[in-house]
Amino acid sequence: MSATPRPDLQLSHAVVTADVTAPFDYIDIEQWLKTLPTHEYQRCAPGDHKAAGYTVDDDGTPMSINVEMIGTGLVIQQYRFAVASKHYCKMVSISDVLSPAGWTTTQVIWELGIEQLDGDNLRYVNTVTSHPTEEFLEFITAGGQSFEEAAAARQQASGQHCELETPHYAQSIANFAKARAAEAAA
Repeated sequence: MSATPRPDLQLSHAVVTADVTAPFDYIDIEQWLKTLPTHEYQRCAPGDHKAAGYTVDDDGTPMSINVEMIGTGLVIQQYRFAVASKHYCKMVSISDVLSPAGWTTTQVIWELGIEQLDGDNLRYVNTVTSHPTEEFLEFITAGGQSFEEAAAARQQASGQHCELETPHYAQSIANFAKARAAEAAA
C-alpha cells in the first residue's frame, strides 16, 4: 500500500472564519504554531485535541505534530511547513488515521491566515482540505465502503471539528499577539 496522495480526489474541505481584536503587527502564526503548548492546543478543541508538538523533519523542514479526534478517527498529523509567515501558514501532512476498522492514511492541508479588516479588527481564516491516499482508497474498498460514502462521513466530521476549533484558534493567536505587544511595550 502507498501513502501517495490523490489530489484529484477530495475527502473534505472546510473554510471557517472567526473575527478577533488584536494588534495586527504582532500577529505571528508561524511562531504561534512553533510554540503552541499542548494544553493550549487542547483548549482550542476541547475533547478533540489531544497533543501538539514541534519538531523538524530529516531534511530540516519545520513540522507541527498534532494528535486529535476527528469523528471516530484518531488522527496523528505530521504537518510540514509548506508556507510559513506571520500572517499565513500552509501546512501539509500525510496523516495516520486510526479508525474503528484499523489504520490508514490521508493527506491533510491546513491553511491558517489572518486578514486585517481595519485597525485591530482581524479575521482568522481556517481552511482544512483532505485528500485520500492510495492506501486509503484500498482500505475503504477492502471494508466495503465507497469513496462517496467515506467522503460524506469525513466532510461531516471535519466540518464539525473546524467549527469547534476555529474561534478558539483565532482567540489563541490574538492572545499570543497581545502578549508579544505587551512585551515590546515593557
